[in-house]
Amino acid sequence: MIEIDIRRNLTALKSLQIRANQPDFLLTWEKSPDEIKAVALIAETFKEMHRRRIPFRIFETGLAISIFRDKSTRTRFSFASAANALGLAVEDLDEEKSQISHGETVRETANMISFLTEAIGIRDDMYLGEGNRYMREVAAAVDEGHREGVLHQRPALVNLQCDLDHPTQSLSDLLQLKSHFGSFEALRGKKIAMSWAYSPSYGKPLSVPQGIIALMTRFGMDVTLAHPEGYDLVPEIVDIARSNAKSGGGSFSQVTDMDAAFKDADVVYPKSWAPYHVMQRRTQLLQARDKAGLSELEKECLAHNARHQSWECTERNMAFTRGSNALYMHCLPADISGVSCEHGEVSAPVFERYRLATYHEAGYKPFVIAAMIFLARKTNPIAELERLAQF
Repeated sequence: MIEIDIRRNLTALKSLQIRANQPDFLLTWEKSPDEIKAVALIAETFKEMHRRRIPFRIFETGLAISIFRDKSTRTRFSFASAANALGLAVEDLDEEKSQISHGETVRETANMISFLTEAIGIRDDMYLGEGNRYMREVAAAVDEGHREGVLHQRPALVNLQCDLDHPTQSLSDLLQLKSHFGSFEALRGKKIAMSWAYSPSYGKPLSVPQGIIALMTRFGMDVTLAHPEGYDLVPEIVDIARSNAKSGGGSFSQVTDMDAAFKDADVVYPKSWAPYHVMQRRTQLLQARDKAGLSELEKECLAHNARHQSWECTERNMAFTRGSNALYMHCLPADISGVSCEHGEVSAPVFERYRLATYHEAGYKPFVIAAMIFLARKTNPIAELERLAQF
């Protein structure tokens, strides 16, 4: 395990331009490069402080509210542990047990859960075009509540995954890359293959690949997006990745061949997702509560997926990577051939070789979430961090 130089991180933080009064973290591309680096450096510092058993509690009281509209393991427990480490009690909003099931509006619910709340984490990734919009509706509601004196403080909102982006995951991935290659600067010129991979399920969100291509292009990486024809991402976010590559000094390309994407790659990220047009149709069917239509769409998509079972990360295509030893990454859980399914995203030997590395990758997430809340709630975060680190 690499020991982090906390003093060096504090010095690096002092050189960054961080905007004040930015309470929410909803999309990485809405944040400046310096703000992204600040979250990463603070998360890295918190992780090292935790390793040294130095507490980073900043609250004496208050709640952190989690709203999960989809299943979760890593992100759910990461949010809870981050909030707890900061000194907050965690309460999960179960919509079926709340007045939401009786028609309570988002505007009302957002204020009712926020009286002593410091942070709200939301996961809403099932409806394309809806998840990030819902988060902004909550943000607007607590803005009004604070402005009108209903709330003594305005809670910070953290995107725990939406239909467009998964910021806590992509920042965890960024820290894994920084650790692996040694620095942010060392990422320049490194090739990362963000590739679709076969899964025996359908409807997986687009947010992980979109988060990767939008963020890693900002750090000068050469990003290759690979998928079979028809498995497109949201076009506007592909455009963001292309623009970020220009401003970040890297490159962005698209191919329809997994082996071509893996060729000379320093990093591979094989991950299944549903096609953009499928997620559009799925949202319409979900909103219409059309169970028969959803069942038919699932059959159609699984049959289409089955044509691409060769899109699997194996020792054969890992041999195309730079030095045949590229870093394998995954947000987890991976569909492992012969383990969690018959045929999946990655072969068992490849996954086992990198299994602990993927655990380290996931291990950054609670500290990333803590860093997002910390930056949102502290007016002088560097001075506060120096106090916490006992410098």
